[in-house]
Amino acid sequence: MESSQIATVAADTSDPRAGLRAVATLRVLADTLELRQVEAALRSGMKWQDIADRNLSRRLRHS
Repeated sequence: MESSQIATVAADTSDPRAGLRAVATLRVLADTLELRQVEAALRSGMKWQDIADRNLSRRLRHS
């Protein structure tokens, strides 16, 4: 299933079991993508502090 399809299932509240599974799948995907971006940022010369600052501001917006 493609990520857009998983997002559709996650947003659909008619089947909470399927929705929660889809949310968990999206969370794993997001974590995987974040790790890839952090690795790419480090390879490109970004400092850990710059990466952490961006990650912290993202998390604060969602709290």
